[in-house]
Amino acid sequence: MSDNFLITGGKPLRGEITLSGAKNAASKMMIASLLTDELVEIENVPRQQETAITQEIITSVGTQIQWIEEHKLHAITKTISSTSVHSLSRKNRISILALAPLLHRVGEAFVPFVGGDAIGPRPVNFHIEVLRKMGASIEEENDGYHATIKKRLKGALIELPYPSIGATETAILSGVLADGRTTIRNAAIEPEIQELIMMLQNMGAVIQTDACRSMEIIGVEKLHGTRVRVMPDRIEAASYACMALGTRGEIFVRGAEHQHMITFLNAVRRIGGEYEVKPDGINFRGTASYRGIELETDTHPGFMTDWQQPFVVVLTQAKGISVVHETVYEERFGYTQTLNSMGANVSLFSNCLGEISCRFKGQNYRHSAVITGPTSLHSAEVEVPDIRAGLAFVVAALVADGTSTLRGIKHLERGYEKLELSRSPGLLRFWHHSRFMNFLMLSLVFCLATKQQNVKDVSH
Repeated sequence: MSDNFLITGGKPLRGEITLSGAKNAASKMMIASLLTDELVEIENVPRQQETAITQEIITSVGTQIQWIEEHKLHAITKTISSTSVHSLSRKNRISILALAPLLHRVGEAFVPFVGGDAIGPRPVNFHIEVLRKMGASIEEENDGYHATIKKRLKGALIELPYPSIGATETAILSGVLADGRTTIRNAAIEPEIQELIMMLQNMGAVIQTDACRSMEIIGVEKLHGTRVRVMPDRIEAASYACMALGTRGEIFVRGAEHQHMITFLNAVRRIGGEYEVKPDGINFRGTASYRGIELETDTHPGFMTDWQQPFVVVLTQAKGISVVHETVYEERFGYTQTLNSMGANVSLFSNCLGEISCRFKGQNYRHSAVITGPTSLHSAEVEVPDIRAGLAFVVAALVADGTSTLRGIKHLERGYEKLELSRSPGLLRFWHHSRFMNFLMLSLVFCLATKQQNVKDVSH
């Protein structure tokens, strides 16, 4: 079976689209539902592979899931029926987060080794070290990690060597029901982390944060159920913004929140793009010319690493030199080889070409990019290696002249819900969490689906 996008580019995108819920928040909220035997109701849950496999994880240990509406679920875990997360349809990085809730509930847990996109090693050792400091015994087996505790996790001082999002989440999930006080230093403070903290507070947790990446958690005896709504996806927001900027069109991203996008919006303005913040979203508008800039990715509140790939495509259309220093993942510029084959001029360097020397200095990782522009992009046949590189290729294909073929779009389906297009005379409609989102001024789209082939054709 093939699963491809055919994208004919070269014209401005104009219209609006509504954001789905953030997958990086929804999946963690679903894991957090394991911490209580009461009902947890989660609204605005995106329906894509990441949340589907999270559902597999929690149902495999005893959670009962009921979808009340297409994007609202009820989760209740009255008892833990199995201490082992097994028989998943694929590996992902979420499974490691199930260790702490299972240890709280039954004192034992097994989770498989993590997987995910090939963008650099996942720091699972941070998670393991957090749990060990809090009293867990963890053994690495042939296919995963087996963890046990004697009675209860113990509060501890957790000093993270890097503000890892996943490790911070493990420390939070461990601390809320631990015996005593847990202090997390050098914690991640992303909006998705804040959403998880607020959810846990509503469940009865005691969590205090301060301005210096420090958190203090007082463990409680029991958590109760809650009702929570998943925040809009700020990665999606930047993705659609880059489509507008790259094609020099105009897209209103309904649901985009200003406070989540501040650093991205600054970058848009610095290159010469335009945006307008409105009460219900942000309108992005491309301009006739862009200028090159220097940019560094970083943990929040810095420029998000998942914004980098589609934004680099926009920078290929900017006049002069742009420098992008990737400080979060050491192997995240692999996609630029494909951009170069489409006409871009991107050179990679192992030096830290930024204001700071990052943790990859001297390790021979090509984690800095120099983009020379503007260059005309042309169509190509490309293979999608991961979610964010795949979205960069979508943006590049929309910018390029001709019709591009994107293969392996299963990766895109991990992070974007129904990223496909349907047919309508004189109107392109974007299927997005079961609602038609109108991209105006676009022409006929042809979609073909058979048992042997599923080709999705995006034409202007």
